[in-house]
Amino acid sequence: MLAVYYEGFQQPLKVGRLADPEPAPDGVVIAVRSSGLCRSDWHGWMGHDSDIRLPHVPGHEFAGVIVDVGPEVSNWGVGDRVTVPFAVGCGQCSPCREGDLHICDNYFQPGFTAWGSFAELVTIPHADLNLVRLPEVISFEAAASLGCRMVTSFRAIVDQGKLKAEQSLAVFGCGGVGLAAVLIGKALGARVIGVDVNPESLELARQLGAADVIMATDSDPVAAIHDLTGGGAHLSLDALGNPVVCQQAIASLKKRGRHVQVGLISDGSVSVPMDQVIARELEIVGSHGMAAADYTPLLQLIIDGKLDPQRLVTRGATLDDVPGLLPDMALNQHQGITVVRISDDP
Repeated sequence: MLAVYYEGFQQPLKVGRLADPEPAPDGVVIAVRSSGLCRSDWHGWMGHDSDIRLPHVPGHEFAGVIVDVGPEVSNWGVGDRVTVPFAVGCGQCSPCREGDLHICDNYFQPGFTAWGSFAELVTIPHADLNLVRLPEVISFEAAASLGCRMVTSFRAIVDQGKLKAEQSLAVFGCGGVGLAAVLIGKALGARVIGVDVNPESLELARQLGAADVIMATDSDPVAAIHDLTGGGAHLSLDALGNPVVCQQAIASLKKRGRHVQVGLISDGSVSVPMDQVIARELEIVGSHGMAAADYTPLLQLIIDGKLDPQRLVTRGATLDDVPGLLPDMALNQHQGITVVRISDDP
C-alpha cells in the first residue's frame, strides 16, 4: 500500500510503499477514502505520545470502504461504507462492559497504538463493536471531518455538557474542536460565543454560527461573557488546553453552570477556584471522544440537514502533501480542517 510514514520523531516524513495489512480474526481492513489532518498527528510525530513505535504511519480521522473481513466478524461485509472513532474499545474491560468503549482500558488508536490512516489501507480490530455505518448521503470527506474533533465536541456539548436550545455556550479556542463546537451549538439552537486570539479564527466562528465573538487580547473574556449573557454562560468549553483559558472558562459561567474540559493541558494541572465551584454550584467534567454506539444522534442531525460538517473543511490535500503539511501544524496558521483525499473510488 502507499502510505505516509516516518522512521524517527521530528524526522522528515516519507511517502512510499509498505506492506498491506491483514485483518485480525475479529477485525477488518478498510480502504481509506479520506483522512483528516489533526494537531494530534503532529504531537505524535514530535514524540509526545508514548504509544507510538517506529517506523510509524500517522492519521486517525478517516472514512472508507471495507475490503477484507476477519472470520469472527458478524455485522460487516466487504463494500460497507464506514467510519471509526479515534479510540477503539476492546469490549472486555470494565469501561467497555458499561458501554464506554471510548475510554477503554486496553484502547486501540489507529495512528498511535498502530499504523494509521494516511495510507491506502488501515486495519481495525473488534469491528463489530467499533465501526460506524456511514449513510450514503454523507460523503467520505464530510465523515473524515467528523474525526476526533466533531465527535469530541458533540459528546462534550450534548452528553457531558447537556446543552439545551436557547442556552448559552462559551467556546474558548476556535481551532478544529472549538469550531466544531460552534457548529454543533448553533445546530442545537444555543447562543454561541467564540473566544480566541486569532481574528481569522473568530471570523470563521462567526460564519459558522457564533452570535458573538471575543478577541481575548483586546478585552477580558470573563467580563465580556457575563455582560453578553447577563450573568454568565450556561456551558463553557475549553477546546484549547491552557491553564489560564481553563480558569477563564470556569469563571465565565453563571450560577449552576457547567464547564467541559476537552483541551489537553501540557502538565495536566490547573488551579481551580474550588470556593467558587462550591458557592456557585458549578459542574466541571472532562470529555474524551465518543463510542461508536453513540454516533446515531450526530449522524441524524447531518441527515436532517441541521448540521453540515463539510463547512469545517477549508482545505483539501493528497498523501503527497502530508509530509509538508503535518510539521507545519505547530504554527497554527490554518483555520478549519484539512482533509486528505486518499482515493477517489466510490
